[in-house]
Amino acid sequence: MADYTLVRYSFEGEKFEIMVKPDPALDYRLGKKKDISAILVSDEIYTDASKGTRPTAEKLQHAFKTEDQAEIAEIILKKGDLNLTTDQRKKMIEEKKKQIVTFIAKTYVDPRTHLPHPPLRIEQAMKDGRVSIDPHKTVDEQVKDIVEKLRSIIALKSENLKLEITIPAQYASQSYAVLKSVGSLNKEEWQNNGSLKAILEIPAAARPNVIDRLGSITKGSATVEVMK
Repeated sequence: MADYTLVRYSFEGEKFEIMVKPDPALDYRLGKKKDISAILVSDEIYTDASKGTRPTAEKLQHAFKTEDQAEIAEIILKKGDLNLTTDQRKKMIEEKKKQIVTFIAKTYVDPRTHLPHPPLRIEQAMKDGRVSIDPHKTVDEQVKDIVEKLRSIIALKSENLKLEITIPAQYASQSYAVLKSVGSLNKEEWQNNGSLKAILEIPAAARPNVIDRLGSITKGSATVEVMK
């Protein structure tokens, strides 16, 4: 592994580069919190690192609205193109694939059963469909096109369900926090005895998870029914 690699960033035709440590930089791009000082080889900003040429203060101010080298380096690290090794690119693609599979499993269902596809089935469909993943793009930026390709292999439908839920008083407070975190509460009625009746709207694929979580909290005493 080289001692450093480059992150390149362009703004209105001007190019900027920073030198970073390869593995810490990749971890940062994969969402793992890192102290930026542990990623940078130096906080110098270059127009061409191989030649050691640097931009003028005016160009830095125009592109980044600041001349602070550390702030600029962080902007470049977040938005620029990280020069990956082959192994790093494979790692980044694999991580992005897991995120996409998880998103699809939580958001889309088989329209015949109204249940989510298992992640392994989604992964196999991506393999069969020769789906390519861009490690630099976010899940949101590429999942729509990926789903369209997968629909020729597995049935996928994005839909919401409304669940009518009743929770006994002793579990209502703890369950309420879960309901707020997993979907939209269209209606909530606190009964005189402390129990909770609610109408919760969620992605259809999230139904098994919601039922499992409520069942665990209420020891199976909650009632959950799909509204027609």
